[in-house]
Amino acid sequence: MSVPFDEPVSRDQTCSVKFDARKAVFGRDDVIPAWVADMDFPAPEAVTRALSERAAHPIYGYTLFPESLYQSMIDWFAQRHHWQIEREWILMAPGVVPSLHAAAMAYANPGEGVIIQPPVYPPFFSSVRLSGRTVIENPLIRDEDGGSGYYRMDLDHLDACAARPEARVLLLCSPHNPVGRVWTRDELQSVLDIARRHDLVVVSDEIHCDLGYPGSPSHTVLASLAREDDPLVTAVAPSKTFNMPGLGLSALVIPDPERRKAMKTVFESMHLPQCNPFSIAGFEAGYREGEAWLDELKEYLKSNRDFVADWVSQRLPGIRTSAPEATYLMWLDCRELELDDTELKRFFVRDAGVGLNPGVSFGAEGRGFMRLNIGCPRSTLVAVLERLESALSARS
Repeated sequence: MSVPFDEPVSRDQTCSVKFDARKAVFGRDDVIPAWVADMDFPAPEAVTRALSERAAHPIYGYTLFPESLYQSMIDWFAQRHHWQIEREWILMAPGVVPSLHAAAMAYANPGEGVIIQPPVYPPFFSSVRLSGRTVIENPLIRDEDGGSGYYRMDLDHLDACAARPEARVLLLCSPHNPVGRVWTRDELQSVLDIARRHDLVVVSDEIHCDLGYPGSPSHTVLASLAREDDPLVTAVAPSKTFNMPGLGLSALVIPDPERRKAMKTVFESMHLPQCNPFSIAGFEAGYREGEAWLDELKEYLKSNRDFVADWVSQRLPGIRTSAPEATYLMWLDCRELELDDTELKRFFVRDAGVGLNPGVSFGAEGRGFMRLNIGCPRSTLVAVLERLESALSARS
């Protein structure tokens, strides 16, 4: 590989949440951090160059979104995902998580229902509750046969949830965080059919859409199956793709003008977004010049994924995992350890000295699970797995 993904880069003392918040989150600062969903790899050189060039101009004032930024995104999704986006459909946003909050406010009134599909990224819960809307849970179904750990949507239950009189919005995670599913075209078509039948607005968070694994099913953008008048909002960003989530810029694609106006009204009510000249530079550079870097990244992540899956199956008794189809996150099933969630977190932190995301934070369906971030050099994963192996050995 031309990109040195194996080469560790110190992130200590960079105000990194993943590294510099270890003491606050885990109670000790010597855990190996494999939690927050950013990677320990340098962004593409084109992104760093674009930021340096912008920094060379010494005035960092209020900034417009240039047309070239919109075009970079349009070109990327046409080439990589065969999805044709019209310029007027795009609404820039200060991040996908703020967009989830805004969507709950734009498309549901206080007390009305927003459907989520746990186990799912924690802000799906908080965006609904903090905005005064009601969470309606449509849990994923886990296939336990043969220990496959494969998840699928409960579409019949989703239809029943959507039929509830208070239901207004579905927050769809595609690809899914944390279980790593890439939804099939048939599954996505069923979601659209349910949404049409019940006039349900679907907000599809596709921030991990570029991170499908070679050899796994290809990601299908939900909007590529939709009609222009479908009640659909698509949230995308280059932040996970090119490892620059700290730049804080995303985009919403909303073909329907009334729904686009509703979202824009919520953003304007909070004076969002304020353009950041560095976010703009990084956003455009990633989509313009990051393709070769991404292709190498995906090969490296695939080798990490397979390495972890083999190690877990052969050397970590009581823990199981399955290979995700997308994302750089792996979902570890630790239920055979027979620990409650407090004990499980204590085992990982105190006994093994590794910092992962507790599965219970993704909903009740995540009890007994942990989420592992594999977006790091192989040497980091070896250290994590060796510590877990030693802790399990000491426990037996």
